[in-house]
Parts: sequence; structure tokens; C-alpha cells
Amino acid sequence: MAQGSGMPKDIGIIDCMLGIPEAEDRGEWFASFRPLIKDRQTLEQFSMPAQYMFKDIPASGKQDDYTAWVVEQMDANGVERALVGWNDNETSRRAKERFGDRFFFDLPIDPNGGVDEIRRIRRIHAEVGLSALSCFPAGTLPQVAIDHKYMFPFYALACELDIPFCVNAGVPGPRIPMDTQKVERIDEVCWYFPELKLVMRHGAEPWEELAVKLMLKYPNLYYSTSAFAPKHYPKAIIDYANTRGAEKIIYAGYFPMGLSLDRIMRDMPNVPFKDEVWPKFLRENAIRVFGLEK
Repeated sequence: MAQGSGMPKDIGIIDCMLGIPEAEDRGEWFASFRPLIKDRQTLEQFSMPAQYMFKDIPASGKQDDYTAWVVEQMDANGVERALVGWNDNETSRRAKERFGDRFFFDLPIDPNGGVDEIRRIRRIHAEVGLSALSCFPAGTLPQVAIDHKYMFPFYALACELDIPFCVNAGVPGPRIPMDTQKVERIDEVCWYFPELKLVMRHGAEPWEELAVKLMLKYPNLYYSTSAFAPKHYPKAIIDYANTRGAEKIIYAGYFPMGLSLDRIMRDMPNVPFKDEVWPKFLRENAIRVFGLEK
């Protein structure tokens, strides 16, 4: 049962995790960490490595223009802008050129790349004007933990560029080892980089209560709801948003990787946020954290 009058209408939602397919088969999104997969079911039967967790993965069908198709889905569900991974290809460039008012971009980084990766980030940021860097620690090859020394130059670069760093936290969905994403690893990073705006992605489960404790501790640590249908948002996160954490919880979906926008927005009104939390969660926190007012 929602508190107060519930989810507002016509707010201009900002979605802080969305993807643009490049083909009907989206297997290329998961190619980078496929060598980590060992179980036969994932390799032979799954169209995406965490398929056991998601029902009704949205299919795009064959589209003449996948970017326009994504924008149509956004329009139909009240999503004004979306954070999309920059893949440095024609799809990314077309999205920026044609729909620059609808998309802003994070750059997925590989901490194993060292100085060459630093140079790549600087080049792309100069060209694109990135809004964030991002990393899936359990999906790096070889795996690199949130608090590993290889990550620190990239946190420092995010501070220098004054953009957030989005990092997956908690047990990963794909059947790969989880140690790199333990939420306790965030503690030293936030301590060492007090200027770093760090945004947790993908739930932080089963350590969501620790995630809340760390957000209370560190002013620049945030949580986004990516890869969770609203009915599965952790109770600790909802309670925190409704008490001391209204400025810290940011809406992010997972379309079309695992959830449809229709499904997300159908579930959303049932989340028991207080009235004053909704505008911050759906829009205002994203504007502030990702610098969209610039």
C-alpha cells in the first residue's frame, strides 16, 4: 500500500540504467565476461547470463532503427532522459546526434587496461562529455575487486573529471564468483576518495543493510535500483529512502537487458515511498548526482 498520494504523474522520469540494442540478438552485451561462465545451462540455453532471475526478458524484434524504438518505449512510459553505456560505435554516436536531449552517457571501463584505458577515457570524455564511468567488477577478465589497486586510478580520474563512478555491488546475477563485489569493499574506496561520487548498481544484496550503513557514513555514496523490478526493491532501501536517505536513492531500470519499461512502470506505483521521496527518486537525485543541470 503506497503512502500518501503515491507516485506522481508527468514528472519527467530520469532512468539511470538503460540500453540501446544494436541487433535483435543482444548476446554481444555479455561477450566480455562469457569466458568466466562454466555451467552448461548458461552457455547453451540462456540468451543472457542471469536469465534464471528474469521472466519475460523484453524482445525488441527486428527494428529498422533500434535507437528510435528505445525512444518510443521511453515516451510511452514517461521517461524523459536515460543514462546509456557509451560503446564508442555507430549506435552510440547516432543516439547522441539524433537524441542528445534524451540520452546521457556512462563509459564502461576495464581496470585491467591500465594507462591505455586512462587515455581512452580521456579521449572519449573530450569527444562526448561523459556523465559517468562504470564498472562491473565481477565481469572483468580477470576479475578486479571494487577496492583493488587497479581500480584506484579510475576513481581518481572520476574525481578529476568531476563525474560519478557507477559500480555493481552485491552477488552478481551471472553464475560467476561474487567476492569482487562484496559491499564491505566500498568502505575503503569512499574513505580514500571523499570527493568521489560512487553509485551502487544491481542491488548490493544480500548486504543491502550494510549498503545503507555505508550511505549514512559517506556523503557521496548512492544507491541505484538497477536490475530490480520495483516490487523487489529491498525493504532496507525503501525504509532508508523514507527516513534519512531521500537524497541517496536513484531510480535506474534495466531495459531492455532484463526488464521492460512497461513492467517497471506497472509495478512502480505500489512502492511505498512517501510523497516527498518520489520526485527525488524519479528525477531530482539523478539531476544533482550526474550533473544534468549543467
